Order: sequence, then structure tokens, then C-alpha cells
Amino acid sequence: MTAPATENRTTRAFQDAEARTAHNYKPLPVVLEHAEGAWMTDVDGRRFLDLLAGYSALNFGHGHPGLLRVAHEQLDRLTLTSRAFVHDRFAEFCASLADLCGKDMVLPMNTGAEAVETAIKVMRKWGYEVKGVEPGRATIVVAAGNFHGRTTTIVGFSDDPDAHDGFGPFAPGFTMVPYGDLEAMAAAIDEHTVGVLIEPIQGEGGVVIPPAGYLAGVRELTRERGVLFAADEIQAGLGRTGRTFACDHEDVVPDLYVLGKALGGGVVPVSAVVADADVLGVLRPGQHGSTFGGNALACAVGTEVVAMLRTGEYQERATRLGEVLRSRLEALVGHGVLAVRVRGLWAGVDVDPAVGTGREVCEALMARGVLAKDTHGSTIRLAPPLVISEEDLTWGLDQLEAVVRGA
Repeated sequence: MTAPATENRTTRAFQDAEARTAHNYKPLPVVLEHAEGAWMTDVDGRRFLDLLAGYSALNFGHGHPGLLRVAHEQLDRLTLTSRAFVHDRFAEFCASLADLCGKDMVLPMNTGAEAVETAIKVMRKWGYEVKGVEPGRATIVVAAGNFHGRTTTIVGFSDDPDAHDGFGPFAPGFTMVPYGDLEAMAAAIDEHTVGVLIEPIQGEGGVVIPPAGYLAGVRELTRERGVLFAADEIQAGLGRTGRTFACDHEDVVPDLYVLGKALGGGVVPVSAVVADADVLGVLRPGQHGSTFGGNALACAVGTEVVAMLRTGEYQERATRLGEVLRSRLEALVGHGVLAVRVRGLWAGVDVDPAVGTGREVCEALMARGVLAKDTHGSTIRLAPPLVISEEDLTWGLDQLEAVVRGA
């Protein structure tokens, strides 16, 4: 039942949260208490269509019955042992995820940033022990416009002032080149380079898709130069783009997959680095770890996520509904929208500044019952849960059209 207009719990709850919380986010003024599928309900009973899906962490929607069943069953059995011991869900999770990626080994962690940090350590260790780089001289090539997390190491090679400024000094060992520029990458790789770390699609940057052939070119270049290719598929991977991995669009297999977000099914934080034994095998006991990484609850949920992806259902839905998304968004170009970028069920929309900022557009959408997220000024990102119905997606896009056209 919808609460009376005079009983606005949202305003009070939002103000209470802001009063006692560090302001590292600027959330929209909504306070949610229930969700199912692609819909969320706030504390006042208002329903909202989710077009963000937790930055792709909720690829399978809110409260997916299969994932909740597995989580409930595991909660009654075992949740955490630490990696000091082995639990009965660990081997199955690692084997199933490794097989999905076509790799030998899995190193489970918790968050995406932890997985990126893990990949950095692995590439450096590999560089010293396998490639023979002089100790302390290893470098990794990264791309401008990147977003790999918010640890001090990672923000040190970000060119986003909000992420970077005020948090130094930063770790050395990273060389930045323009995203999508193979010639610049080739020029940056030298005898000290141990790896290339890029997003196959830059999500936080506004769903920036590289030129056709770029990923295949990176794969060829890194193989020729004897350096590792680490693909940060934390947002782009696990069905979002219509393929299991965004790299699949160019039939590219990187040396390291960096995974997270959707791997936890929107239930628990789960991330991982997946690679072959000649790469992950450089780590030895005591050199890297995580108390919660690979815990029993995470492994149970993660195993079910892999099983769901094996069916191909979600990749097919992302492809099919992505065409609806593309068609509707491209029709808005020149009508309040300057440009759109779409890959699967994922889009970046550059709104005409005359219409408003990205934040203002998201606020207008919220007033119409749709939740989305802005980035970098007048760009908004759309990433609906892959379980969204075509009818609901169409309705959500109707609301966006009304906002940008000024209806």
C-alpha cells in the first residue's frame, strides 16, 4: 500500500542517512526497502524501474529465486572458514569459473578493486620471475579514461580528478596511453613492461566502446611483445554485453580475466582473477590473500551464477533487448541527445547540455519512476537487469524520451 503523501518517510530516512555518513557518494534522494526483478520499492511504497542494476552487479535482477535459494541453503550450512582451511564449495566454484573462462586457475577475492590489485601483483610477480624484468622496474600500461577501482594504487593511474586529486603520493610503475590507440600502446611497451590492463568497454567513462579490432590488436601486440593482457571485465563481463565476456565480441582471450560485480549475483560481494597456471602459479603461500575471499557463501552463489551463464539465456536476452535499447536511443539523437553508445543491454547516453546535466536528467527520471546514474557531466548510463521485460524496458525508455524531449 502506498503511504499517504503527508507521511514522507523517504525524506526523513534520507536526511538521517546523510547526517551520519561520509559524503563519498551523492545519492539520489530515494530510500529503498524492497526489490524484485527489475523493480524497487521505497519506504513510502513508490515503485521504481531499476535501469542501473548496481553498476552491473545485479545482472540477474533483484532477488533472483535461484540465487536466493542457494544462498539460503548455504547460510544454514557454512558461511566462512577463512582460507586457512578448505570448505566443500571451494573446488566446485573455482573449477566451474575456470572452465567458463577457459583457464586453469582462479584466485577468489571480494570486491572488484581487490581483484584489480590482485591482477597488478600477479603481473608484476610474473614479470620478475618469468619474463626476467629487473627487480623493482616492472611497469604496466593502462588507458586514459580508465576506472578500475578506488584504492590508492589504482587511483594513482586515473586521470579523473575526483578519483585522483588529493590522495597521493602514488605508486609508480604505470604508463597511461589513449584508450583505443594501438600505436600509442605499442610505443609505450618496453623491456620493463609486464602487462597491459584495460577495460574492454569503459563503463564509468560512459560506456565507451573502443574501435573495432582494438581488443584483437591488444591481444596480438601483447603476445608479440611477451607481456600479459589483463581484461577488467568487472562491469562488462558475465552477460552484460550479450556475450559472456566483452572480449568475446572480438574472439579475444586475455591472459587474465578480472571479474566481479555480477559474479556475486547481487547477493554477496564476489570477485576473482582467472588465468592459466603459468600466470597465477607465480603466487606462493603468504604472498597474497583475503580472509573472506572464496568464502563458502560466496562460492555457493558464484557457482550458481556460472551455471546460469552456461545456459546462454542471459546473453541472448542482453542481445535481443539490447537491440530495443539501441533503436530507441538512436532515435533520440538530435532530439535532446547528442550521442549514444550501446553494446548489449548497456548504454551511455550523452545528453544535450541544453536539456540539463546528467544529474538533472536522473532526477527527472526518478520523478517518473525510473532510477539511472549520471557520469561525467551530461552523460547517463543505462544498465537494466538482464531479466527486465521488453515491456518494462520500453516503458523506461518512454520516460527517458519524455525527459530529454521536454515533454
